[in-house]
Amino acid sequence: MKSHWSSQLAQLQKQLRPGELKRDAQTCQDHAGDKWMAARRPDAVARPRSSQSVAAILRFAYEHRIPVTPRGAGCGYAGGCVPVQGGLVLSLARMNRIKEINAQDFVAVVQPGVITAKLQEAVEKAGLFYPPDPASRADCFIGGNIATNAGGPRCLKYGVTRDYVLGLEVVLADGTLVRLGSRTHKNKTGFDLARIFVGSEGLLGVITEANLKLIPLPPFRSCVSVGFSSMAAAARAIRAIFAAGFLPCAVEIADAFTLAAAQKRTGSAILAGCQGHLIVELDGQEHSVRYELRQLEKIIRTEQPRFLRREHGAANCEKIWQLRREFSYALRDTGLQKLNEDIAVPRGRLEDLFRFTEQLQKKSGFAFACFGHAGDGNIHVNVMVDKTLPGIDVRCRQVLDALFHKVLSWGGVITGEHGIGLSRKPWWPMATTPEVRALHHTLKKALDPRGILNPGKFV
Repeated sequence: MKSHWSSQLAQLQKQLRPGELKRDAQTCQDHAGDKWMAARRPDAVARPRSSQSVAAILRFAYEHRIPVTPRGAGCGYAGGCVPVQGGLVLSLARMNRIKEINAQDFVAVVQPGVITAKLQEAVEKAGLFYPPDPASRADCFIGGNIATNAGGPRCLKYGVTRDYVLGLEVVLADGTLVRLGSRTHKNKTGFDLARIFVGSEGLLGVITEANLKLIPLPPFRSCVSVGFSSMAAAARAIRAIFAAGFLPCAVEIADAFTLAAAQKRTGSAILAGCQGHLIVELDGQEHSVRYELRQLEKIIRTEQPRFLRREHGAANCEKIWQLRREFSYALRDTGLQKLNEDIAVPRGRLEDLFRFTEQLQKKSGFAFACFGHAGDGNIHVNVMVDKTLPGIDVRCRQVLDALFHKVLSWGGVITGEHGIGLSRKPWWPMATTPEVRALHHTLKKALDPRGILNPGKFV
């Protein structure tokens, strides 16, 4: 069956280079969604290699009012790159060059299709550091990180993607190519327009190049993995760490359900019986890091942990982090569907959050798997459900309503990293005021007056 835009897309295909527009069923199916449960097959997939090609594609789409859904690696958990209205998926996968790593300016210039881990490896070879470290960094693209303002464990000390964006090249909905910001580490020339596009989820423009801030690479890392008899003990240890004046690179927490799943997947006997788990990492100069870690361990031991394992040096620290990277896979192995929420609460509400999720688990009958970035209150609250049960969708909605309502009542937010996308669209009105939603619409209308960019989402 021909789509509404078949003739226009055939015309666009003739205007582009061979291979830049694909319309076959398999390519379209491969670009129908991300890691969330929704999908919609587009009518075509554009795979440009240059900013000029992106501009030409958007000019054509704008003229013919063809929906365009920008896409990175498809690693998202919110349905943000699902082409809800069909039309054209604009994949940035072929724009994958690291154009410059400048050790004097502490700047990297990259295209959006660069894999985050590959950028980090290249930067560290030059003795520099790009800290943002989403869990999917081995697969996700820098462009997608910027579009969702991705975080990760290290954002506790170093900040999120937004804090490393100095400048962007962006193609607007009508094909206009603009360069925003600069390559300097300070800039107050007018509005901070580049950062309007950080976290914009492909609704305002298409990022085609980024100037990213780099910092000196910390020469040494140390890490502890700690098991506890309760989540309350783990949370108290976190509070004590901060009260003593420490600012770790990362503080990650995990609950009993997550740990049991991880033990089953990895065969790690050390996790047996653990009801809570912390990973705490320090970085800096070797002498000071080793000293601080000893002091940190004294604080942690006041909570009588079941075990405490320390590692020094980058390679050994990665052994500890490998467990953390298994969590999502371990939960998938349970056979239950994971409703992956990434709420964030004020730091002082962390213990309240764990108490509430325990109550909600008992009330709902669903298992909860909570893990994530305890140092900044951004916790992945995963509701584990059997989607084959009757009435399950209504029950899931009720549980998420209760979770989000409580989080918002504490001054928290319904998403700290993944974005609104489709998965949290039903709660967008709950999470914002009419005035804030109107302001979003004003920006959207100004930058995309025909509404062709990522339509069907929250704005």
